Amino acid sequence: MKSLKLLALTVLMLALLAAGYILFFDGVELALKWYFLAVHFTASKVPHFAHNLRLGAEITIKLTVISSLVGLALGLVAGISRLSQNPFFRLPAQFYIWVIRGTPLLVQILFAYNALPFLLEPLWKYLQPLGVPPIQDVLTPYWAAFIALSVNVGAYNAEVIRAGIQAIAKGQWEAAMSLGMKPFQVMRYIIVPQAIKIVVPPLVNNVIALLKDSSLASVITLLELVHQGQRIISITFRPVEVYVAVAAVYLVLTTVLTFFTDWLERNMSKSGAAV
Repeated sequence: MKSLKLLALTVLMLALLAAGYILFFDGVELALKWYFLAVHFTASKVPHFAHNLRLGAEITIKLTVISSLVGLALGLVAGISRLSQNPFFRLPAQFYIWVIRGTPLLVQILFAYNALPFLLEPLWKYLQPLGVPPIQDVLTPYWAAFIALSVNVGAYNAEVIRAGIQAIAKGQWEAAMSLGMKPFQVMRYIIVPQAIKIVVPPLVNNVIALLKDSSLASVITLLELVHQGQRIISITFRPVEVYVAVAAVYLVLTTVLTFFTDWLERNMSKSGAAV
């Protein structure tokens, strides 16, 4: 019975989330239509322009969400490995963080789109007899941007997580080890749950920065928000009005994301206080 209730609640939550997603972007598209009409764009072109910016905003938010989730996993692994005494784990993590944080995101996006297919081609050709499509068809602008953004935010998350773990008093390590817990158990049950409460605010800032940095994917012709705006400008020759609309959509997206993350922080703080 409990499992059925949990399943029903999960389905209901997913349905509400999907409905909220559709209503939100419908509202964004409607607001864009009103704006373009108010600034005297050609009425017959307004629905097309508004819809294109809406599609660009959807690609931007989807890219941000999946990249931030993968980046969180990468950051957790790299951050913990960075603290390992074993050089087999520590050195690769240090190298990864050093390279990614020391190079521009724009270069990483261009590398993922232009250089990565070339580097993987010698290995990829062995998969093609199995029916796998050419790597150029697989590594589209969307997935190249996803790889670059995930790897980039993962490096920054790793340093945040490392700092959060180091903020936990060493006495807790010693007390847990004295009780017979293994290092993995100490990390899993004692350190990480406490560190999460510390690292949530900076991780949230990384997600918001990632949302804005996703605009760099326009250089590889990904039809996200900025590139859609550039296409409209090439038709209308009215950059001021279009960039104002693009900036407004970004502001709405970051505001909604900030409200959600603030709610998450408050709930985590309450649960921490209760403990």
